[in-house]
This record gives sequence, C-alpha cells and structure tokens, in this order.
Amino acid sequence: MEADQRGMHPADRTDRPAAGSEKELLEAFLDFQRDTLLWKVSGLDEAALKRTWTPTGLSLLGLVKHLAYVERHWFQNRFLGRDRFVPWVGPNANHDADFQFEPDETPESVIAFYREQVAESKRIVAEAPSLETIAAHPVRPHSLRRILIHMIEETARHNGHADIMRELTDGQTGE
Repeated sequence: MEADQRGMHPADRTDRPAAGSEKELLEAFLDFQRDTLLWKVSGLDEAALKRTWTPTGLSLLGLVKHLAYVERHWFQNRFLGRDRFVPWVGPNANHDADFQFEPDETPESVIAFYREQVAESKRIVAEAPSLETIAAHPVRPHSLRRILIHMIEETARHNGHADIMRELTDGQTGE
C-alpha cells in the first residue's frame, strides 16, 4: 500500500488485536490512538500544523503538545509520583500553555517531545507489576488499568478534534 498525502499510511498504525490479555489489548488500543494522532499531523507544513481553528487557539500541533504533557502527567507524575513540569499544575499554572507554542518550538521539536513522553509511558507500563498497581499520587490513587483507559479516552477524544482540523486543512479524512 502507498502512503497517503500525509506521508504515513493508516495501515502503519499499531494493530488492534481481536484477542489477548487485558494489558495487551489496553496497550494496543492506546498505541493505535497515539499512532492515529501522528498520522493526522504527518505531511503538513508548519503553517498548517499551527493554524488555529477555535477562538481558544486550538491547532493540530497544539493537540500533540497537549497530549505529550498528558502522557507525562498521568504516567510519570501521577503513576510514579514524579514531579515533572506540566503547565496546568502548580502555583503559576497556565491551563492553556500546553496548547500554545514557544518561539523556539518547531513541529519537529513538539512531535519529538510527544514521542519521548510516549516512550517513557510505555516503559513505565512495561515495568509495572500489574494493572492493579495503584498510582503513587497521594490524592488520586488510580490503578494503572484506570490510567490506561483514561489515556485511550483522552487521546481518542483529541483525535476527533484532529480529524476535523485535518479535513478542514486539506480535505483528508479517515479513522
């Protein structure tokens, strides 16, 4: 199969198996959503990726940056109890900063940041003893299972936004 105009073929995304252990299925479905996000932003120039579509400034690349911080927040900060920077936490919280761009940020740097956060999330999940493992976060002690389900939901929801923005950008559609 040939790649589409975006530079990535949708068939290159992680397979969603029909059967497997609960952990295998959760990981595969989350990876499919992660791959879908990268598919939605592939093949576009910087202007198209940073174009805003809503009064609040929502853009395709902003979704990638936001989801990178969401990965960091749930797996590193909440699950492991680390104290890694996320824009919406702390005394100087800026709830929109993760959707905005710094002057030195490029599409390549934002996508690389997302890939780094996903890789760390996957490492954390692989090393967890079970889906029943409870997050280290003292206020919100969710299980790893709950975090994976939430991440599938969060990534899929934003992929819906990405799908609409991509269609408005160049007419490309697809699951």
